[in-house]
Amino acid sequence: MDSAVDDDTPLPYWRQRPKPIGFEIAYRLKGDMLEIDSTRKVDQVRLSAVEQVRFLYAPSNVSSKGFRTQLRLSDGKTITFGNLSWRSLTDIDRDDARYHAFVSALSAAITRANPQARFLAGKPYLLWLALVLAGGGAMVMLTFFSLRALQQGATAAAGLGILLAAASFWQVWPMIRLNRPRDLATGEVPDDLVPGRPQS
Repeated sequence: MDSAVDDDTPLPYWRQRPKPIGFEIAYRLKGDMLEIDSTRKVDQVRLSAVEQVRFLYAPSNVSSKGFRTQLRLSDGKTITFGNLSWRSLTDIDRDDARYHAFVSALSAAITRANPQARFLAGKPYLLWLALVLAGGGAMVMLTFFSLRALQQGATAAAGLGILLAAASFWQVWPMIRLNRPRDLATGEVPDDLVPGRPQS
């Protein structure tokens, strides 16, 4: 976040390579505009057109510390970026402090441009409920399998079931807990979904 304009005033920006193969995308705040430079083209988005800001927990196959910010515009389009940036097919980069700083500046700018914008945390309720039911159902099935295996003396199978249940809980519980749908105050940036706030 070291860019500057002609008058040497720093402009908040965030760079991310969202996929292992593909271009880096740069997001830059310019007054009441968000400039999105995808290398092939540059788009300008008016912040007054942002109707909704949603913060999500979105782990990847490589990291369990993935988070995303999603902007929904008045024309129905969405803009999504996250805190993880791919360096290669197997390596990712995290810079939570700069991510938090940019998201905070963006949220404040959106609030100024459109005080009616909604700020939300977590998944939409129906998607979150489906995740709860699927995760809970999987845990119940694995627990039942393990108990039946123990009753039949199949300790190896029971141990495998317990191991799978523990692994499932470790992966699913943060998805359920962090993505619980909730309304936020206008401009609010939740620390549990936007890591990197400077310690006071």
